[in-house]
Amino acid sequence: MQAILLALALVPLASAFVLPEATHPENRDVYTIPYNDALARKQLLFAAGAAYGTQPQQCLNKVFTGATVRRVIQARCDVNPADKCLGYTAVSPNDKAIIVVFRGTNNNVQLILEGLETVFEYHTPWAAGGVVSQYFNDGFLNIWNAGLKDDFNALAAKYPGYQVWITGHSLGGAMASLAASYITYNKLYDASKVQLVTYGQPRVGDAAYAKAVDRDVTNKFRVTHAHDPVPHLPQQNMQGFTHHKAEVFYKEAMTKYNICDDVDESEFCSNGQVLPDTSIKDHLHYFNLDVSDLGYSNCANVKV
Repeated sequence: MQAILLALALVPLASAFVLPEATHPENRDVYTIPYNDALARKQLLFAAGAAYGTQPQQCLNKVFTGATVRRVIQARCDVNPADKCLGYTAVSPNDKAIIVVFRGTNNNVQLILEGLETVFEYHTPWAAGGVVSQYFNDGFLNIWNAGLKDDFNALAAKYPGYQVWITGHSLGGAMASLAASYITYNKLYDASKVQLVTYGQPRVGDAAYAKAVDRDVTNKFRVTHAHDPVPHLPQQNMQGFTHHKAEVFYKEAMTKYNICDDVDESEFCSNGQVLPDTSIKDHLHYFNLDVSDLGYSNCANVKV
């Protein structure tokens, strides 16, 4: 929380939100798996929230038919040995999808470290191009090398032709972005069958990283909610940090959305909000559900 407030003090005012008067079709992305509101709202949000819990299978059971968690992987996140990053894999034969999920921030100390390292220093080169936050890089690679790689490869071999859905909320969204880039850049799976959907994702790397993701990850969607401050962190272009495409922006009620995919960051989406008029609640809540509380309760009290 302190890191968010500190970083927000550095974010300049942006113009008020307006609906676009025109689009630029020549610049728009072409998707092999178009954005699907129902999938993001009714399934992948629960998959992302499940990562905060102790029994992710219970959350998947709420919204998937016959989906099975393969394994949950924890790995060290940062200099504090108590801080763990987490990811898991699952498969949904009914959807013909392999699911790869990363957990968001789960304690305040981790959030402070994440904010300081992401906003101010500690960058590292990324193989696909550009530089990224070392914190996000280390979190992803530690989980990947601790067993997620083996689980993903096993599922890919067992279920050839399935789509791969990669998701996460907040910090988890940043690691999900890296995972999608890593998998497609290294040709571990057919990019046309990979879909990235994140919630409240912060900026992960510089413009060269954004360009690499735009180049390699065919189907990528950063879902943002109204005045969520985290997608504005770190400050735009601070030390070169910028978002990749495509942003799917929902206003307060999250009933309608606007897709901004002609440029990496657009005033027609969250950049058009008045800052620093931000809301931590908008970061915690997507589609009227507290994402982390989904996991903390193992979705026990959620009716779908």
